[in-house]
Amino acid sequence: MKTDLDSLMQKHDLDAILVTGRAQHNPTMVYMTGGGHMTSADVIKARGREAVLYYRSMERDAAAETGLKTKNLAEYRLRELLDETDGDHIRATALRYEKMLGEQGITSGRMAIYGEKEIGSAFAVFSALQARLPDLEIVGELAGKSMLDDAMATKDDAEIERIRAMGEITTAVVAEVADFLTTRPVEDEVLLRSDGQPLTIGDVKRRINLWLAERGAENPHDTIFAIGRDAGVPHNTGNPDDPLRLGETIVFDIFPCEAGGGYFYDFTRTWCLGYAPEEAQALYEDVYAVYQQIMSELKICEPFRRYQQRTCQLFEEQGHATINGDPTLEDGYVHSVGHGLGLHVHERPWSGSNATEDDVLKPGSVMTIEPGLYYPSRGMGCRLENTVWVRPDGEFEILVDYPLDLVLPMEKLR
Repeated sequence: MKTDLDSLMQKHDLDAILVTGRAQHNPTMVYMTGGGHMTSADVIKARGREAVLYYRSMERDAAAETGLKTKNLAEYRLRELLDETDGDHIRATALRYEKMLGEQGITSGRMAIYGEKEIGSAFAVFSALQARLPDLEIVGELAGKSMLDDAMATKDDAEIERIRAMGEITTAVVAEVADFLTTRPVEDEVLLRSDGQPLTIGDVKRRINLWLAERGAENPHDTIFAIGRDAGVPHNTGNPDDPLRLGETIVFDIFPCEAGGGYFYDFTRTWCLGYAPEEAQALYEDVYAVYQQIMSELKICEPFRRYQQRTCQLFEEQGHATINGDPTLEDGYVHSVGHGLGLHVHERPWSGSNATEDDVLKPGSVMTIEPGLYYPSRGMGCRLENTVWVRPDGEFEILVDYPLDLVLPMEKLR
């Protein structure tokens, strides 16, 4: 949590951190500021001291709303800095950073940098800054393993409520999709639009984006809405021209976020419209059984990767191949059982091959549980996913409930 920043900085041997970039669709900046309309800003925090937000004058209102201590970047008089550096914008920006850091007593030690910016210009500026401050070691950390990732791995109550609110939006849209699909007319097992043409995946995804936007959410990473063979490839987002047919598995994985790139929700259901063929029903029952078993075994402070190992064991007992035996596997169980969720759709704690003993299910953790089976050559796939919160009392709570049903009955076939 954010309250742990100083202790985590000490654990990572960091004397300071610098977060840069815009305040939207920039997870580390959103984490430090809460978001808002700031097109370019910097947050500097020395260990043991409060963070300071440096803002552009035109965005002073958004800066004030963060509640952070603030300073206007215009006070550093860019024109004078350019005069000092012979008009070199890279050196002038580095000089400005030197002054900003110096005001906070940051001239030596180790400082980690975070944020999303154009990589070439960022590299040039921070290289120039490093040359100006040889006693300050400027470091980068591996995404997903950084100090701020450690902080983000557990959420406070306010963060939980924001994720829950996104879950309520997500499931409301899913319910609207289900209602839309089940009320379509059908001809030769193909769903039809109001104009009599086949209803396609593209038609449905356009409605998903509209319904999310109407509820104040964004869909920056698209939606997985894949049918038949494509449902058998976990991250195939679906062919927009494919018609929707009865009896084929549809993997519907939706992971929107708050407007402006805030907190995400992650949710998957597998549907068959009208009816489920025997083979699809059997596949679903295997996934459902593993999902329920894993949910029943979750324990506080256990390493998340143990549940990946357990998921592999359960699927193998059912007769399915898993990546436990072959990491290149494409048929069977081919991914990890879940991941953390927050300002990134994938974050700590990890359960897959990149997980460590530090990736544990602590109070405040939010993660997905999403076992699945995939057989593209047989024209089907199945995944079930919910987002789960480890509560302070050690209980595991699905943040928003929604039915796990496979078959969606078609109203016009009844």
